[in-house]
Amino acid sequence: MQRIDGNASDAKGQPYALAAAFFLLCALALAFPWLSGRVTIPWDAKAHFYPQFVFLSHALHSGQAPFWTPNVFAGMPQIADPQSLIFSPFFLLAAALVPEPSFALADAIVFAMLAMAGLALIAYFRDRGWSAAGGLLAALAFAFGGSAAWRIQHVGQIMSLSWLAVTLWLLARALDRRSALYGAAAGAVAALLVLGRDQVAFLGVLMLSAYVAYRIATDPSPKLSAVAPLAAGGLVGLTIIAVPLAFTLELAAHSNRPEIDLDGAFKGSLPPGSFWTLISANMFGTDGPIEDFWGPPTGERDIYLARNMANLYMGQLTLISVIAAKGRRFFSDKEIRFFAAAAALFAFYAFGRYTPAFAFFYHVPGVDLWRRPADATFLFGATFAILAGYGFNLIERGHVAPRATWLIGVVVALFVAAVLVAGAKGHLVQASWPLVTSAIFAALAVALILATREGRLRGAYLLAAVAALMSADLAIGNGPNESTALPPEQFEVLRPNSKDPVIAYLLEKLKETAAPDRRDRVEFAAIDFHWPNASLIHGFDHDLGYNPIRLRIFEDATGAGDHLALPEQREFSKLYPSYRSIVSDMLGLRFVATGVPIEEIDETYKPGDFVELTRIGDVHIYENPRAMPRVILATCAVHVDFADMIRSGEWPEVDYHETVLLETPPICHTRKDAPPATAKIDSYENDRVVVEVSAPPGGGWLVLNDVWHPWWFARVDGAEAPILRANVIFRAVAVPEGRHEVRFDFQPLRGLLTELSQR
Repeated sequence: MQRIDGNASDAKGQPYALAAAFFLLCALALAFPWLSGRVTIPWDAKAHFYPQFVFLSHALHSGQAPFWTPNVFAGMPQIADPQSLIFSPFFLLAAALVPEPSFALADAIVFAMLAMAGLALIAYFRDRGWSAAGGLLAALAFAFGGSAAWRIQHVGQIMSLSWLAVTLWLLARALDRRSALYGAAAGAVAALLVLGRDQVAFLGVLMLSAYVAYRIATDPSPKLSAVAPLAAGGLVGLTIIAVPLAFTLELAAHSNRPEIDLDGAFKGSLPPGSFWTLISANMFGTDGPIEDFWGPPTGERDIYLARNMANLYMGQLTLISVIAAKGRRFFSDKEIRFFAAAAALFAFYAFGRYTPAFAFFYHVPGVDLWRRPADATFLFGATFAILAGYGFNLIERGHVAPRATWLIGVVVALFVAAVLVAGAKGHLVQASWPLVTSAIFAALAVALILATREGRLRGAYLLAAVAALMSADLAIGNGPNESTALPPEQFEVLRPNSKDPVIAYLLEKLKETAAPDRRDRVEFAAIDFHWPNASLIHGFDHDLGYNPIRLRIFEDATGAGDHLALPEQREFSKLYPSYRSIVSDMLGLRFVATGVPIEEIDETYKPGDFVELTRIGDVHIYENPRAMPRVILATCAVHVDFADMIRSGEWPEVDYHETVLLETPPICHTRKDAPPATAKIDSYENDRVVVEVSAPPGGGWLVLNDVWHPWWFARVDGAEAPILRANVIFRAVAVPEGRHEVRFDFQPLRGLLTELSQR
């Protein structure tokens, strides 16, 4: 086995297994507040990812496919949504095993993935012959420092970060040994990284690609010897990602946000002042009340970042190990030179508009898909953790011996500078305790580094010291706070067995209004951040939802935004200008629950437009008595141009219980003496809808008021029938006279292949 700047003797006698055990104990301790159920990961973790998890579990345990959901945005292709968790092995396995996933289980999976990443880093250090203590430091900093800690609610990015660490280890081993087997394993894990389909995955793939190129260029082995492991990895990876990635690319083509312009990306830039949080996690008051927060991005013009997105704290031992080891010997290792360059590039990338560098990065293919340069802090944290662990390794091995006076002087200078910043901003008193706390841990870190330099701590004692210092530091600096941990009681509405009175009331009302042709929809608006996707958990249909990705035809027609937490986030369109609209009627929007009076959301609302049924706490519940059935048998079709309708907002004056709008020539079959046309739902599942219809002489069109999508296919009495786009966003199927069974099936693979063949 070829090693990179290491050898077998370096690894001999190193307690890597003990380091892994210490890491797992520390990980358990640091994650315990969440695992115990005392707190839960909030925000996106509960508002978006947890409902997806429960929907996946409910679908699997009810025998339904999880590839389409009718529960949000009048229907969404889950199989193509990067955040649906279908292609996330940890969540998929848990969903298959547990019928009713809990908050604690969802949180445990996130921490399990971070633990997996930490173990992979320790294995990577072992392969390089670097010290076990350095590997332990790197693992703890990686898994519980920086964005991994402060942005843990962004579950998709946490998963991508975790797969990145495992891929790096396997890829490095494949190149070390020129092994096709390890190359194949690296390709398989890299595929899971790619399937994260977020910016962390994108940047991670770029980094790994650069790592491969760097290794091929600098390794002493023949360059052609790298072909076998890379080819094996590429073949396995492409095999795994080909179909899911194709689904996502097609969704992007049909979605609302295929790219982000440069000005839009600039709004997600990381203010350079954020790097003060490397010295003290809470000098800006990040973990306290929002009104007390005074650090970046507060006061930054046109910067849209939550305060936790700007926190990079990774522990004093992490920072001081890099400072203490920096020098010629530090950069003599070629892999460290690579990771040092990568850390610098990710910092410049994260700065966005604050440097000219991002304007260059923006021209790299794929960068325009992402809206926040600040997401590069995940990668900065990963590379910085490796640098810190390697630096500690050099100190432990005696390759560098930082002078006590110099090291103490640098650390003191950093804290003096932080004090001056706080004083200049008028927040010295507020910042004093966080800075004092950080200074105590800094002093302990300096003492540990000096003791390690002198060889006073070795083996298990050194591992115990690193574990204890890092765990205590990260528990205090990056421990549970408003951004990362809230009481689970705040999310009662999201529990599968929720006792929330609003949910209970609406479920009862939906039972009362149920009918053979009806499947009424609900809307939650301006109640709270985590409400819009509750329908995925409780199995009813929400006309909107929470997702940054939406079908373009639905957004264009309805004005649907990605969220409904605040009154101003409930957007309308020309075609759907107010709640009192033909669109709300067609959607079957029967009940609207709002956290403020409905007229504060809809300025055109008039008394009597809807009926106010009740008020439960701060939630007002309204009924739309004009909500139409989910299925209708229309006997007349009118030819229209849907694009013109969306632009003008004008609807033809017709009876939509009898007439359907199509982009085909008009025809009517209505006769006064004809028997009534009827349609009723025989069965309704995620990916299959069966409707019984009775059409009068001349036939008609069965209208299904679910969103139109090209991956749905229909059969009339078993014979293929085209699904027409109807009434701008819905589906219709022509049916002949008489009684018939119409079946709609969601067939994503067939739909994908059909679309590709038509290009």
